[in-house]
Amino acid sequence: MKSKKRILLLGPAHPYRGGIADTQNAFAKSLQENGHEVILFTFTFQYPKFLFPGKTQLTSNPAPTKLNIQRKIHSCNPFNWAKTARAINQINPDVVFFRYWTPFLAPCWQGIAKGLPNKIKTIALVDNWLPHERKPWDNLLNNYFGKKMDGFATLSGHVGEQISSVGFDKPVWFGFHPIADDLLPAISKEEARDRLDWPQGKKIVLFFGLIRKYKGLDLLIKAFSKPPLKDKNVLLAIVGESYEDQEVYENLISKLDWVDTLTDFNFADMEKTRHVICAADVVAQTYRSATQSGVTPLAYQYQTPILVSDIPGLKAPILTDDSGSVSSINSEDIASKIAALIETDQLQHHINQIKKALPKYRWKTFSENLMTFIETL
Repeated sequence: MKSKKRILLLGPAHPYRGGIADTQNAFAKSLQENGHEVILFTFTFQYPKFLFPGKTQLTSNPAPTKLNIQRKIHSCNPFNWAKTARAINQINPDVVFFRYWTPFLAPCWQGIAKGLPNKIKTIALVDNWLPHERKPWDNLLNNYFGKKMDGFATLSGHVGEQISSVGFDKPVWFGFHPIADDLLPAISKEEARDRLDWPQGKKIVLFFGLIRKYKGLDLLIKAFSKPPLKDKNVLLAIVGESYEDQEVYENLISKLDWVDTLTDFNFADMEKTRHVICAADVVAQTYRSATQSGVTPLAYQYQTPILVSDIPGLKAPILTDDSGSVSSINSEDIASKIAALIETDQLQHHINQIKKALPKYRWKTFSENLMTFIETL
């Protein structure tokens, strides 16, 4: 029988918003359900305004129930790092998970980790190892952080391979991006479109999530002007807060003289997320770079087929589960692949495959397997 642990999670959690905060909350719940004692330390200050292009870092949603979340960490204050380490030592956890998705956090996490005794296992839970928008100092900061960890856990095999190639000589657990257990239940496509006032009886391709240059929304927009897609009378829906100048995308749409385009450049809460993904026929992730994506498990939950770019971390589950299609990173191939994917028999085939794959992506499985890995350290 596996021993029960006292576990501390460091990283964004409520009241911070976004996919990483949501999954941090979900990870904590799954650990608790497996019998572990869990405490979350989140930020009092996460990003300076000049590094955060969004409208707000915080959510208006109520706090998740039955989670011990404490706002302790200032990402830019070394005095706070020592104070946080002392607070951790008072708790005396068996394991501390450092949530890592940007080299910006390396000094903070390293500053906290160096204040912990060797008996506390330090594990990096890594979303991204190499940033989408690279800087010359990224590798230096990654190494600075990684040397203080006892092991690494990832949410995709591709990220695991990146870390393994560095040569830390520390164990790496190759994980997957789980599907949240607390998502709202699916509704029918017809009901979702009624609630959104989207047209019935028309194929809709959805771009969903925060909009940044590396996510290739411009490639997707241009694809709708290319054959064979331009002749299919398919609607493009864009839903997500833009971290770029949204006028660039609005002007591109206008230049292509579209009529049937739906745009909502605002952050989507859980209800809107459910509605737009249930309303879509295809979720398109035409990214220029990626390691994994939180949009994929959302599409799985709501059983919507996916088009992804030909990028290792992004395409792996789609190829394994036959849950959609893979495109080269250019508008012509995107147009061709979407045109084939939206055929009714293809969509139904991929929906059936997603239903079969769903059970293996649960948080319970993720947490149990990860804690088995921890036991070996």
